Amino acid sequence: MAASGAGGSEGLCGSEWPGAGGLALLGLAPSAPSCPHGPALLFVKTSQGKEEGRRFYACSACRDRKDCNFFQWEDEKVSETRLAAREEYNRNHQPSFTHRQNVERYKNFVLLPLSKRRFCQECQQLLLPAEWEKHSDHQFLCDISAAQLKSPSQLLYPLENKKTNAQYLFADRSCQFLLDLILDLGFRRVLSVGTPRLHEMIQSKASQEDDFRVRSLLLDIDFRYSQFYTEDEFCHYNMFNHFFFGGEAARETCRKFLYQDNGERVIMVTDPPFGGLVEALASSFKKLMAIWKETEKGHNNQEMPMFWIFPYFFESRILEFFPSFSMMDYQVDYDNHALYKHGKTGRRQSPVRIFTNLTPSMIVLPAEEGYRFCAICQRYVSSGNQHCEICNSCTSKDGRRWKHCVLCKKCVKPSWFHCNNCNCCALQNHTCEKTDAGCFVCGKAGHKRSTCPSLSHARTACQADKKQRQKTLKRVKMGICKRSAMKHAIFSKKKVKNKKKKT
Repeated sequence: MAASGAGGSEGLCGSEWPGAGGLALLGLAPSAPSCPHGPALLFVKTSQGKEEGRRFYACSACRDRKDCNFFQWEDEKVSETRLAAREEYNRNHQPSFTHRQNVERYKNFVLLPLSKRRFCQECQQLLLPAEWEKHSDHQFLCDISAAQLKSPSQLLYPLENKKTNAQYLFADRSCQFLLDLILDLGFRRVLSVGTPRLHEMIQSKASQEDDFRVRSLLLDIDFRYSQFYTEDEFCHYNMFNHFFFGGEAARETCRKFLYQDNGERVIMVTDPPFGGLVEALASSFKKLMAIWKETEKGHNNQEMPMFWIFPYFFESRILEFFPSFSMMDYQVDYDNHALYKHGKTGRRQSPVRIFTNLTPSMIVLPAEEGYRFCAICQRYVSSGNQHCEICNSCTSKDGRRWKHCVLCKKCVKPSWFHCNNCNCCALQNHTCEKTDAGCFVCGKAGHKRSTCPSLSHARTACQADKKQRQKTLKRVKMGICKRSAMKHAIFSKKKVKNKKKKT
């Protein structure tokens, strides 16, 4: 999973942007300013019961301003000096080598004898002998084999910032299952969006087996992969704003890949960061689908086949943008994530699932792992997912057997119980949120703590008090400065008088 975060908190954190309250994504504006990650996204601050707040641009890829501090109000007038400084900043934050240069470097690297093949772990870069001196104080790997070069996801350090581009890479079990499934369904080309391990498995098999006909194009924000793949195998791409860093040439590479065989037998497989904005991702995926629809054959009333790998608790959000999608029960696991592992039980099972627009009955899940076919639902389900006759569906989302609540009129998690105060099912030791119980701050009914007027009044009063203290402190400082200036002036005058007396 190429830039995949483990978090379940979608969207930008309020504490990282101006003021408190909710934020709404307005999308890509035609004349949006850019940061090193491409065109910025337009957001607006929202507040319950109030008019729409001020709009602003922020980085599409990074939720934490420590990673990318780009920020601009929509109505802000930016000076020519600041624009020039921004352009220079963006240029300085681009990779040292272009993709084409990296391809040439790779060609020279593979010609070297094994003893001269080095990889700098600090710079995450393949080193040519002329560069050894420059990296002499860095840690590096020696004797880089052909097998290592074909598995760059194991050679490169995974990026670990969960909010930006944390990489949790498919375990061999999940990767092999996906590839087998793709083959069984008859696909011959895979648009791998943020799935480097699947891409490298396909590339490796294609180079070793003459009768292996599947090809892959990797779209990923991690430019380090350009060291190992040609411009026909990898495109530097930001899936949050549909930005090809390589410009029109990279777009054309993607277009040609999708156009092969009139767009037949191609599938998109994507594994985005779990902390990313679903609406931004959906927008980009729809644009990739739109490119596919433009093929000669024309797929006017069809959707490009797709596997979107994401946690099950985002199901409603994904269905909001792709109503034709269904969630499969297969548990996707990762090599370098402590929790997202296969074989765990109860709540410790991996929550990551496959969402697809293919017919569910076509997705055959492995029987040796306990998956079975439900004839009523016409899909494969996990062993713990029992069919509910009242709901007329296999209702479990997390792999455990869910129970039906007559009062809620739906199945709920086994650890949940019906609460008469809340009038819904929840954990037994939960805090009731019934409005009759009153607000936690003022005790009045009709609102929650976050929107309490008393709290906002207290904040206003606190801010007013803070401003008053700052003003007072400023006056005091000004008074001290004036007094010291006057003392200095008096002292200087005395010095002049003394000099005159001496002369």
